Amino acid sequence: MVPSMGDLFGGAAPYYARYRPRHAASAIEHLAMTFGADSTVLDLGCGPGTIAIPLARRVREVLAVDPDAEMLAEGERLAAGAPNIRWIRGDSTGLRELPPFDHVVMGRSFHWMDRRAVLADLDELLPPGGVVALLGPARDGGPEEPWEPVMRRVRDAFAVDTATAPNSYQTSGEHHDDVLAGSPFSALDVAHYEERLTYGLEEVVGLQLSYSHTSPARLGARLADFTEAVRRELLALNPRGTWELTVITQVLTAARPPRPARTTPPS
Repeated sequence: MVPSMGDLFGGAAPYYARYRPRHAASAIEHLAMTFGADSTVLDLGCGPGTIAIPLARRVREVLAVDPDAEMLAEGERLAAGAPNIRWIRGDSTGLRELPPFDHVVMGRSFHWMDRRAVLADLDELLPPGGVVALLGPARDGGPEEPWEPVMRRVRDAFAVDTATAPNSYQTSGEHHDDVLAGSPFSALDVAHYEERLTYGLEEVVGLQLSYSHTSPARLGARLADFTEAVRRELLALNPRGTWELTVITQVLTAARPPRPARTTPPS
């Protein structure tokens, strides 16, 4: 049984909003151009508005849906009352209860869902021309974060199990694009956008607390010991306490393939 989002991400919302690498502005622009300015977009599994907030400036309306009340509250706070974002508590099993939408985007949320069931529902709900878009790391995962070898050692010391998402490639063996290719939305387009970011010590620590496997709720009484161990090991790795990394955002858009033209038999 998969734990609830509150069990997984409890206390993580402010860390998620502040320390997760942002999506490149060019990736948001790509989405906006794909969806069109007059569209209503469902951001399914919106978290604290990582996609919804910048995208709302470029489309008519965003329906920001997430099962975690803390994530929604953080998103509302960061959006500062943006009138064209509707924050809705819900999940992928309640798509039919939502207001109509023209397109859907998902960040890292897709690997928490029954992907085939969600795509089947979206095939019924999206209008002709409706697009399913995924934002996230490239299929190959991209370059490893420079602190990851240290973090593996810390996670092992705290017996942290990172395999919490039931439909990630690591647990299911199927990449998202393979699932999409076998769905009604089999016309795929992929683009990549790159940014160079600098992380300080506290930013790397905060990033760990944004993950489901090391969220404050999951760590519980071990939170202080965990963060102390992370700081200690990171400074042993790099006493300067700063790291540079290249973040690659993949934009994967999936549409229904065009129907073959009807031919008139010769008379």
